[in-house]
Amino acid sequence: MAIEKVVVPVAGLGTRLLPATKSQPKEMLPVGRKPVVQYVVEELVSQGLKKFLFVTGKNKRSIEDHFDKDPELLERLRAEGRDELLDEMDYEREGVTFFYVRQRLNPMGVPGGLGAAVAAAEDFVGEEDFVVALGDTIITGGDYSGLIRRMVASHMRNRPAATVAVVEVPEDEVSKYGVVKPKKRAGSEFEAEDLVEKPPSGEAPSRLAIAARYVFSPVIFDAIRRTAPGVGGELQLTDAIANLIKMGHKVMCVKLKPDERRYDIGNPESYFKAFVDFALADQQYGYIIRQYLQRKLREV
Repeated sequence: MAIEKVVVPVAGLGTRLLPATKSQPKEMLPVGRKPVVQYVVEELVSQGLKKFLFVTGKNKRSIEDHFDKDPELLERLRAEGRDELLDEMDYEREGVTFFYVRQRLNPMGVPGGLGAAVAAAEDFVGEEDFVVALGDTIITGGDYSGLIRRMVASHMRNRPAATVAVVEVPEDEVSKYGVVKPKKRAGSEFEAEDLVEKPPSGEAPSRLAIAARYVFSPVIFDAIRRTAPGVGGELQLTDAIANLIKMGHKVMCVKLKPDERRYDIGNPESYFKAFVDFALADQQYGYIIRQYLQRKLREV
């Protein structure tokens, strides 16, 4: 894979998950036996990405601590023969490196939106194409989803300014996401004519929602600079990608496969559903949890 760098924005405040997120990032909330952001990193490492930049904010130090090497803990796990945990925690052995940058607050005293988070990675990226993966969204499918690999292959083949992952959502959910308007028929891979951030219900150009994974060329930074902040002073990445099209650049989309699923850990309902699904899928405890839930449902 020619692309090695990935930017992981994790500066959001997570207010919809308060009070759980008052002193810890939503990206560090456990889903099953791992924090959300570890699933994201494992997905990307499995597909060849080696250099990670976390765009952090206030109260996000625990993310840095989580991925920092802990020789004493690794030695203890090695002595106890817990090789499965060693494989999950020793990123240095995989040749993976982590970097961190703090996203500046906007004049309203809050992080300036996803567009501003990506803009903070410009020095890290330089002149290279790169991946963006939101740290609060898990993509699953098979052992690990091959979504990023397909996106990078499409990006290299079509040479657009951006390649965006999309997934079809119910009509009543389009207002929660950035939505893509296809230029022609929306197959597994297609060109976008426009993108709209959180369109009102009934006004969305399609039901194809952006699925928290992107591949960009460095021209995205020019588009971000030309994008005006929206509601709340936030600079939306969706608006910046739409500006790429207005600037004459091509934007491609890659659809999630039917067996791939996005878990957006953005509110209590989605978090609870994700935790239940991953608990049920746990190889050691899944059967016990299924039995417990069956008993509880009979009591309702």
